[in-house]
Amino acid sequence: MAKVIQIDTYLAIEFEKMGPSIYQYNQPFPLECGVSLPKLKIAYHTYGEHKPGKKVAWVCHALTANSDAADWWKGLIGADYLINPDDYFIVCANIIGSCYGSTGPLSIEDIGASISYDNFPTITIRDMVHAHILLRQHLGIESIDLLLGGSMGGYQALEWAVMEPNRIKKMFLISTSPSESAWGVAVHTAQRLAIEADCTWKEAKPNAGAKGLKAARAIGMLTYRNYGIFQEKQTDADPEKIDNFKASAYIIYQGDKLVKRFNAYSYWLLTKSMDSHHLARKRGGDLMATLASIKIPTFIIGINSDILCPLDEQRFMEQHMPNATLIAIDSMYGHDGFIIESVQISAHLNAWLQLQSS
Repeated sequence: MAKVIQIDTYLAIEFEKMGPSIYQYNQPFPLECGVSLPKLKIAYHTYGEHKPGKKVAWVCHALTANSDAADWWKGLIGADYLINPDDYFIVCANIIGSCYGSTGPLSIEDIGASISYDNFPTITIRDMVHAHILLRQHLGIESIDLLLGGSMGGYQALEWAVMEPNRIKKMFLISTSPSESAWGVAVHTAQRLAIEADCTWKEAKPNAGAKGLKAARAIGMLTYRNYGIFQEKQTDADPEKIDNFKASAYIIYQGDKLVKRFNAYSYWLLTKSMDSHHLARKRGGDLMATLASIKIPTFIIGINSDILCPLDEQRFMEQHMPNATLIAIDSMYGHDGFIIESVQISAHLNAWLQLQSS
């Protein structure tokens, strides 16, 4: 869990005693863009005991999540749930570029002012996975029994499956894709334009671009949910109303909520990293062939109402991954169903895992 503390006008995140561990990599970390970070910090959570013979589950997180997977993926990860610390040694690492403990645009003390804030170099999903691999090695993990990822977390899991195929025994993907769509790039561009329109953007301070981040989150919410859920949950009962609509209040609330816990520099940077996601990049360019190379038994869930990573993208993976199984589930919550529909997800994933072990 994390608590929010006031520092001047900036709301920062301070993890409590149950917060993340920090792995310090004190060597240059080369990025795909050609720049090297002078050193690297990786914040991570573990649950359960790492001991010989115990299975390992590694969770890859989405855009604005942190490494505390038991907090944000309630109902699937943690004690008394399907992926629990009695059965698995569970690991989740905060992605580089984020603002939850791993090296990112606000890591001024570690990497220096010259490459901080808006000067932080471009990172890719592949860079994030290279950092995960360093942590895997540091923790002494030789193989991962179950690699899990939803949305952007699925991007990382797919990259890892290509980069270290012999280390991963099984994989679970939900609401994700092997390549960022033109739709996704357009959404992210609109979000970045909102951030860039903030007159404080590119100021050398942690809360620069906060109003732009609020607008970017508002844009994102329209794709994380959908028409149906807004109509059902946010329609005003009073037909005479001419202002102060329920849907407006909800969007403003969601924007404010993100500003209190996240950072515009990280948001801008990480949406860029999603745009460059393409499994076949620098691997011959043939996405179908790259997917066909992934022999790992993979369980895929798609959500019928998801308009951000629609079901067609999961169907494409199933068609071209030789050991993939796809289930489509119903949810009124659209893309956000991947973190909300934990009962459905757990039931389907458990059934698949039982089949794999039989």
